[in-house]
Amino acid sequence: MSRIAFVKDAQNAGSYVSRDRAYVSIEDRGFLFSDGVYEVCEVRDGGLVDEERHLDRYVSSLKALKLVSPMPIRSLQLVLRETIRRNHVRNGVLYFQVTRGAARRDHAFPDPQVQPTLTVFVTPVNTAIRDARAAAGVEVKTLPDERWARRDIKSTSLLPNVLAKQAARESGVYEAWLVDKAGFVTEGSSTNAWIVTNGGTIVTRPLSEDILPGISRSIILDAARSLQLEVEERVFTVSEAKTAAEAFLSSSSAVLFPVVGIDGAAVGNGKAGPVTLRLRAFSRGISQVSGVQLPSI
Repeated sequence: MSRIAFVKDAQNAGSYVSRDRAYVSIEDRGFLFSDGVYEVCEVRDGGLVDEERHLDRYVSSLKALKLVSPMPIRSLQLVLRETIRRNHVRNGVLYFQVTRGAARRDHAFPDPQVQPTLTVFVTPVNTAIRDARAAAGVEVKTLPDERWARRDIKSTSLLPNVLAKQAARESGVYEAWLVDKAGFVTEGSSTNAWIVTNGGTIVTRPLSEDILPGISRSIILDAARSLQLEVEERVFTVSEAKTAAEAFLSSSSAVLFPVVGIDGAAVGNGKAGPVTLRLRAFSRGISQVSGVQLPSI
């Protein structure tokens, strides 16, 4: 069965089409300038996970780039749910992206009347593979952070992230942890970074323009506080991470994966730690899953 996507732009008032027929203009500013924002949401049991938090971040990213949503949020929710329903996806990831639309190539913003482009698609995920990876843990590689200065915006400008992820994969590891000029870990190429000190304190970098405000990051912080675990939002070095009792990474697609090695050095005993596993289980329990029922407008 053909997979279905949703497309809305100046030439298309909004329709569900086969993914192999889902096209946008070659003059779309997302294609020419990465002039757009996106969100990736976990789909669990046919529903969206932490939908409200994703939509809040979506609105924040739009404002930061002076972009206008192509439809009201309530209507967008309808489209997201309908895309999941039409693809019969029970567990997977849903991606939606908004660009400034198609216009004559010019660095400056086009006329405000240009119609933004919205694309939505969903991809199933093999949860058995994901759960096995979460149980075994993953390794990471550290690299210099060469991204632009507004990493808090979920922009589609991801070339440095792509190069870092590829370098990690070519080294045979799952992820790259990026390091700023002062020697502190910022985040992963597509994940947030965490450690657990030998004293049991959970540490992650504080929110700023240096890192993305990850949705799973916020859920894990809620989980840690509910479990009455000590949390510090502060910077940490690569050396501190390598000598930590545990480490892990988080994202909407992975939720939480233990990090068992950094640059070839084992973290702790080289296995998923008890704090990490406890947080993963509890975080999944407190995540809000929106039903597939279509809300009324």
